[in-house]
Amino acid sequence: MAELESIAQLLDQSLEASTAKSAEANLKAVENQPGFVLTLMHVVASRNLPAATRLAGSLFFKNFVKRKWIDENGAYLIPEDDVVAVKREIVPLMIALPGNLQVQIGEAISVIADSDFPHRWPDLLDELIARLSTDDFVTNRGVLTVAHSIFKRWRPLFRSDDLFLEIKMVLDKFAAPFMSLLQNVDEHISNSDNDPAKLTLLFDVLLILVKLYYDLNCQDIPEFFEDNVQIGMGIMHKYLAYQNLALEDADEEDQPSIVTRTKSCIQELVQLYTTRYDDVFGPMVNEFIQTTWGLLTTVSLQPKNDVLISKSFNFMTAVTKIPKYFEVFNSEAALNNITVQIILPNITLRESDEELFEDDPIEYIRRDLEGSDSDTRRRGCTDFLKELKEKNESLVIPIVLAHIKAFFAEYAADPSANWKCKDLCIYLFSTLAIRGTIGNPGVSSTSNLLDVVDFFTKEITPDLMGPAAHPILKVDAIKYIYTFRNQLNKSQLIEILPVLANLLQADEFVVYTYAAITIERILSIRESNSSSDFIFKKADLAGSSHVLLQNLFNLIFKQGNSPEKLAENEFLMKTVYRVLLTSEELTAPFAHEIAKQLLHIISIISKNPSNPRFSHYCFESLGVVVKFNKQSMSEFMEMMMPQFLEILSEDVQEFTPYSIQIIAYCIEQLPAASSLPPSVSQLCQPILSPAVWELKGNIPALTRLLKDILRVDPTAYPDLVPVLGVFQRLIASKTYDENGFELLEYIVTYLPLDSIVPYVKQIAVLLLQRLQNSRTEKYVKKFVVFLSIVAYKRGSDFVVDFIDGVQVGLFRQIWSNFVINTLPTMGNLLDRKIAIIGILAVLTTGTKFSANYSDLLAPSLEVLVETATSDSIVNLNSDYVDLENLEEITTFGSSFSRLTSISEKSFDPLPEVDLTSGVRSYVREALAAFNDKTNNGLASLAPQLSESAKSALHNLGFN
Repeated sequence: MAELESIAQLLDQSLEASTAKSAEANLKAVENQPGFVLTLMHVVASRNLPAATRLAGSLFFKNFVKRKWIDENGAYLIPEDDVVAVKREIVPLMIALPGNLQVQIGEAISVIADSDFPHRWPDLLDELIARLSTDDFVTNRGVLTVAHSIFKRWRPLFRSDDLFLEIKMVLDKFAAPFMSLLQNVDEHISNSDNDPAKLTLLFDVLLILVKLYYDLNCQDIPEFFEDNVQIGMGIMHKYLAYQNLALEDADEEDQPSIVTRTKSCIQELVQLYTTRYDDVFGPMVNEFIQTTWGLLTTVSLQPKNDVLISKSFNFMTAVTKIPKYFEVFNSEAALNNITVQIILPNITLRESDEELFEDDPIEYIRRDLEGSDSDTRRRGCTDFLKELKEKNESLVIPIVLAHIKAFFAEYAADPSANWKCKDLCIYLFSTLAIRGTIGNPGVSSTSNLLDVVDFFTKEITPDLMGPAAHPILKVDAIKYIYTFRNQLNKSQLIEILPVLANLLQADEFVVYTYAAITIERILSIRESNSSSDFIFKKADLAGSSHVLLQNLFNLIFKQGNSPEKLAENEFLMKTVYRVLLTSEELTAPFAHEIAKQLLHIISIISKNPSNPRFSHYCFESLGVVVKFNKQSMSEFMEMMMPQFLEILSEDVQEFTPYSIQIIAYCIEQLPAASSLPPSVSQLCQPILSPAVWELKGNIPALTRLLKDILRVDPTAYPDLVPVLGVFQRLIASKTYDENGFELLEYIVTYLPLDSIVPYVKQIAVLLLQRLQNSRTEKYVKKFVVFLSIVAYKRGSDFVVDFIDGVQVGLFRQIWSNFVINTLPTMGNLLDRKIAIIGILAVLTTGTKFSANYSDLLAPSLEVLVETATSDSIVNLNSDYVDLENLEEITTFGSSFSRLTSISEKSFDPLPEVDLTSGVRSYVREALAAFNDKTNNGLASLAPQLSESAKSALHNLGFN
């Protein structure tokens, strides 16, 4: 009991800002003790503790399971007794918990099931089925919630034999009880019309049953469900059309009722069946179309119905894509009815939208931006209209244009009263004009039937340049540029940019934010889809970048002084980053000023990092300032290091990887054998601490900094054992072995040989053990690249001794089975170049290979020349990265967030050799030298070579 109370006390302290960090540290200090995880579960289960304490316990339990249940090889990280006890207690615990706690424990069960179910948790399914009841629906709700937390894992997975075996095992046991319970719940609902409390519980159960229906059918339609499609989907249709005023709160505006939430999930299931299982479900689709039409024309415009309407539109869009169903809509009368009854009501701005514009402008922007929120009513309606237009453009566009013309006439009659009419016109026109989907770079193609530039000139320019009847129309004008920026030429955009810059001084949050967003997107336009060059160059911002940045920083600081408010508007910080990136070294006169402002922002938001995107672009911006002002590197280091050291000392985990990356970049600008700045020297030992390598998000950044320290100051670590301990930790990991090889390459390349020699055999043993016991394709390729770098940097004899030092003659096996076999499969151009150069060095230099393994020369040469002369570079890739289309930063977490502005270049031992044609030239010259040295030795190998190898040698100039 005392232990439970102490853990509960620490959880209480973790809820207070003043004691949160120390409490979390104390919890992590005891989390490895046997029985800790069970005590945590008992805290969550205890009804004697405050709700906030139990919730904190459930969150810590979920995160503990994510971090500590298994390692990447599937081995348990907690005592076996605790594993058994958790599995024994977690299902009854979750069933008994209230909903907010169930969510957290459900996620934990999903994590455990991901590794353990079904093979290491074989009795789980039987336990769940045994607890199902015909009349205890509270227990049923808990059991089904557990089942959903396990089975929902299947939804995003790729098809595989193991996955289908797992699903089959579940279906064999669970499908029949599931269908029986679904029918039972349906029967109880039908008999409980006048009992709202019981109906609410029954619909809670029905909602989870619908989610499970999707889970069980998400990969393929099982035979059981195919045989029972009329029963199962008949029930779904019944409740899609279900109405009961007793379960609806007429005064509730925002929160959907349990019936509405159930209908939303049914629509997702119906869409799955329509798009994937039409051969089975086809005869029922028309019923669902009619019912959905009824929903779209009768459900109120209140926000609480938005998700249902959005899901209904998604279903209608999916139906429209199928030719035989589209014919239902493919007439002028039908399309006009759809426009009047469905499209126009759901695209027209509502009072709630105006309130959102005023009261929560950042949320308004996030909903309004393309792709930011798929569950808005307007977005779903837009997608439906786009699909109708794609199917019959020549019929849809004239019908909608007629309505646009009428609405423009209403607006012209009284702009101030009818401004929503113009908003509707702009939205409809934009939707019709866009052809295909909108990617991150913007609209790539527009309808031939509409002139977007002419519309811009006549309808958009007046609101852009002058006063608008309503601020939303000003936003519409800016968003039109944002949407069709690719259709405007550079001269037009140059005229627009100053207008947008002036709008940064507007009073309305949405107006100035959309202006910033559009400036950022315009500066991001590339010369072509495949080009890495932007159409706007630094010269285009000469004289204006400083003012732009000042305005943007003023807006950022305008948000407020608290960390949360300051970091609220990530769009402004992203625009700061883009302006700096475009301006390059033109920022030199005010670079120190910008850096100070960014560091001031970092200082504030580090107290409570709340917006990952804002933080990311803040550090990206600082990276750009440093990158293009290298002449001031020492001053920047002096300015930045106190802030970074504070972040590291305060253990601001969200900002640690960013700080380390910028420090590493600064060190990379120093020549080899320089002295490290004292502020960096003091980090040499702390970064070897095992604790800092525990956080996965730190590992790539720490590896980079450690490598840079070794390169710049090879004497930084007189005792190499802790550094090699880091290497050993990394090389054992399937996720971070690549980082381990990177570190080892720097150790072998930059440290004095005599400091490495005592550890060479131990290093080789570690590499070969991993190669033998748990190799992956990635590991083998990086192993070959490492050997190649060593051969080039330390000589071919060193490589032979490196392997044979473990066991005499082992080199033959490693060379034949891995090195030569892997070379032709190298897909990365840089890895391929390094491997060719390294293998070439082994074959043509040194003495030990030719003396001990001369019989390997011909087969090795054959693979080498065929790979080097191959014209096929399918599956090969260079190091060019499209930074604009990288995954967005959305949350802080364990994954590493790379700063693209100062991204690390891959280690290249021979940068002067081009990745393609340069490799051939290098091989030709090296083989020529070898041929001369060995008295025309290539000719003597010819009889042992294949015809293709001889042809390759001929192409290199050898006869």
